Amino acid sequence: MQAVTFTQGQIHVLNMVSHIKTEKTLELLKEQLSKFYAALVDAEMDELWESGKWNEQKLKDLRSKHLRTPYR
Repeated sequence: MQAVTFTQGQIHVLNMVSHIKTEKTLELLKEQLSKFYAALVDAEMDELWESGKWNEQKLKDLRSKHLRTPYR
């Protein structure tokens, strides 16, 4: 079995999570993590929009695409 090496960030998160004692606290953490990642996505989309890499036409084009994997 290969040893797993954690980054400093992963170690920090594991240390923080070790203090969770209730389901309510876990739900609060999940909510905050969701907000954190949503803010990152919003910032990235704003950057793409401002740089011109994403625009209204690309959004319209995406609406008409069928991107689901066909089931066989």
